[in-house]
Amino acid sequence: MELVIVNQAHDHSVYRYKKDYQTILERTCTVLNRPGDWTLSVIFVTPEEIHEINRSYRHVDRATDVISFALQDDMSDAFGEEDEYELGDIFINVQAIRDQAAEYGHSQRREACFLFCHGLLHLMGYDHMTPEDEKEMFHLQDVILDEVVHR
Repeated sequence: MELVIVNQAHDHSVYRYKKDYQTILERTCTVLNRPGDWTLSVIFVTPEEIHEINRSYRHVDRATDVISFALQDDMSDAFGEEDEYELGDIFINVQAIRDQAAEYGHSQRREACFLFCHGLLHLMGYDHMTPEDEKEMFHLQDVILDEVVHR
């Protein structure tokens, strides 16, 4: 499994999450029963950068906390060469980690892990457009995260 970290925000604190992200990736594959050689990138960005991404690609004119871009719309076709799964990219707003951790009363580590897990589930085909889908996705997030980092 390859997890590439890109620090466009120039915030050195983000590197502390790589081990947690690797654990979350492995745990997600176990929980979802999706073994394989997964590859994805996590790009840490500023609020301004994620605002521009959100405006350009989603036509939403505001900053957000996390945005995922899946390379495959259909996970049944996610194999690349040599049975590697190329998932896509997760963009995480570094300021949202701090702000939302304070707002929700948990650690920045928990928030950073939540945002990664949320983005990862989107890359694996999950969404929260309906109440049923939201319930399923948020349940999976809890199942995956509660074994990795305390609330």
